[in-house]
Amino acid sequence: MAAALAFLAEHVSKTYGERRALDAVDLKVARGEMVALIGPSGSGKSTLLRTLTGLVQIDKGGRIETAGLTIQADGRLTDKVRQARARTGFIFQQFNLVGRLSLFSNVMVGALARVAGWRGALGLWPTADKRRAMEALQRVGVADYAAQRANTLSGGQQQRGAIARTLVQGAESILADEPVASLDPVSARRVMATLCELNEKDGLTVIITLHHVEYAIRYCRRIVALKAGRIIYDGPPSGLSRPMLVDIYGPEIEDVLGPDAPVELRQ
Repeated sequence: MAAALAFLAEHVSKTYGERRALDAVDLKVARGEMVALIGPSGSGKSTLLRTLTGLVQIDKGGRIETAGLTIQADGRLTDKVRQARARTGFIFQQFNLVGRLSLFSNVMVGALARVAGWRGALGLWPTADKRRAMEALQRVGVADYAAQRANTLSGGQQQRGAIARTLVQGAESILADEPVASLDPVSARRVMATLCELNEKDGLTVIITLHHVEYAIRYCRRIVALKAGRIIYDGPPSGLSRPMLVDIYGPEIEDVLGPDAPVELRQ
């Protein structure tokens, strides 16, 4: 029996004026997969990720299915998009935390989908959700900073707080858009390891856009490479070669292959 799908993109295109960011993309991601989207700047990887939760509206003729629900079809969002978003956590490069609020308060935002807005505004969170928030913070290794203002924390600590927020949300899938791009290498590896653990131990589906190919190779079992809005590779890390990466990235190749990339890709 085929694995159930977490995400489906059928003939998805997206144009901005004269520029086509996505060009008839087809993609299937099974539940429980951890997939890296790679490609040079402007290749369409972030645009594709955002279409999967309806943050970017696609052109006519395509379809997006998320969490078993059709959320976009023929250039329009459907009435299922909010239901699908409640089951899908989204992590941004710049964390999207409110700096003046404590890390705990930021993580509690994940509970808003099931808690009355006035209770959230007053900080009157149900005991079960507060317990869930502390467990999530403990899970990602930043529980000791729960009472600290978010803008006093390091980038890595804030990003792990953003991951904890998706756990409080109860997300079945996590979409992460360049979540380690602004982090130092140590913090980046911690964030990637956290996402990998949630995938392997909790069965969460993870799709992550990455600038550094070495992280995609180390942490993801499937890599999808885009160039000029089209998928030009979809397979395991072992299928990537240096000539292929040179074709994908051109002059950017040295910027995306760090010292921890496999030797055969750096030579």
